[in-house]
Amino acid sequence: ELWLGEMDEEAATVWLDEHGFEDAEGSYSALSDLRGTRTLQTLQTQGRQRLNKFMPVLLEALTHVEGPSQTLARVLQLVEAILRRTAYMVLLLENPGARTQLVRLCSESPWIASQLAETPLLLDELLNAESLYSPPAKTELQDDLRQQMLRIPYEDLEEQMETLRHFKKAHILRVAASEIRETLPLMKVSDYLTWIAEVVLDHVVDVAFANLVSRHGYPRRKDGSACDTDFAVVGYGKLGGIELGYTSDLDLVFIHNADPEQSTDGDKPIDNAVFYTRLGQRIVHILNTQTPSGQLYEVDMRLRPSGSSGLLVSTLSAFEKYQRKDAWTWEHQALARARGVAGCRETLEAFEKLRADILCQQRDQGKLKEEVVSMREKMRTALGTPQIEGKVPEVFHIKHDYGGIIDIEFMVQYLMLACCSEHPELTQWSDNIRQMEELGRVEVLPVEDTEKLRETFITLRSTIHRRALQNLNSQVAGDAFPEERDYIQSMWNRVMLG
Repeated sequence: ELWLGEMDEEAATVWLDEHGFEDAEGSYSALSDLRGTRTLQTLQTQGRQRLNKFMPVLLEALTHVEGPSQTLARVLQLVEAILRRTAYMVLLLENPGARTQLVRLCSESPWIASQLAETPLLLDELLNAESLYSPPAKTELQDDLRQQMLRIPYEDLEEQMETLRHFKKAHILRVAASEIRETLPLMKVSDYLTWIAEVVLDHVVDVAFANLVSRHGYPRRKDGSACDTDFAVVGYGKLGGIELGYTSDLDLVFIHNADPEQSTDGDKPIDNAVFYTRLGQRIVHILNTQTPSGQLYEVDMRLRPSGSSGLLVSTLSAFEKYQRKDAWTWEHQALARARGVAGCRETLEAFEKLRADILCQQRDQGKLKEEVVSMREKMRTALGTPQIEGKVPEVFHIKHDYGGIIDIEFMVQYLMLACCSEHPELTQWSDNIRQMEELGRVEVLPVEDTEKLRETFITLRSTIHRRALQNLNSQVAGDAFPEERDYIQSMWNRVMLG
């Protein structure tokens, strides 16, 4: 009676109130608005019958979660999205387990609710609670993507792009569900999100390379032999540091190790340099383009040599020359968090060897410290909360403000650049956590400090992750995390200003 509008408004709001709806009037209004939509008015008989069966069952399910009014508002986004695809309602009617997972996840995360509304096909993931809360490891991800792509020819780029987007969304939903259920700790959440990106990137390189080879043949090495891609995707920032979040973009650099003087061996040959530039452009296109299923990943290529004005794809030798002669200190800081993530194994190994070599250069520690501190001040001024003397700011930006995450990152990067020449084993890691652990192990910092820094870093990053699932930014109350911030600032003063 409530859904069909057969109760008067007063009786309906009383019912909603008695069943725990914290905003009974708002919920009644939302249901009335849905009943009045043009789409619902023009539904065919079968669709209307399915909806009329589904909505009372949904309302009953909502009485079992916290904040049913708020959850109803989130779930109605999905209901509106599937009004003309009522087979999804049948799925939820016939699978009480999936219905339970739907209302529970939407109750706990507006971000998940919006993902389901954007891509209702993800409802299939709710059918198996066991797999929903157990995301697969990297080898299983690779197998899953391989299986999905077997039926799609490489030349059908549109279908490849759509399938990749669904693959990414489905697996990220499983990670988010596991984080909410607390079956995955923060470090594992970032591992899984990073593995998803790596598996996607590997496939995108294969598709883009195969597409170009079919037109122009294989690029060639100096001895005339065909290249086995000889191409590497290097991840910087959160991807390089194995710290991806749910909405992170990808900081990428492209490198190839073919002979720039040679050309491809096909019927329509082009210079190797042109081939690899087009390969880079095609990879960015596949990742960046908005399709009906959205964007795969937003890509940032500004960390390549010479930034936005530089070549999209560098040869390994040109990259080395730039790093040795022209790179700024902040670019070497960025290199501390870089690692090869996709492409040809030999080219990736050559990059890793070069990265270690650059990080192990001898540096003037006083000058290095000055430059790192200067860059940190510029970032804080540009991105942090303005500081007014004698007044506590209303907000604390977890990343950018004094005592935030970037203070820890800059300290670690400074110590990496200052100490790798003496302790080359520091170069084996690209993530902050293991770099901190290694700095303690080789006694650059006392172990108790590296352990406390590590725990503080995890606390702050966990907060950012949880807030992302609530569609919230990285700004919290101005008096949040007082102990953590004091400790980070005391470490900054000791390491960077002492």
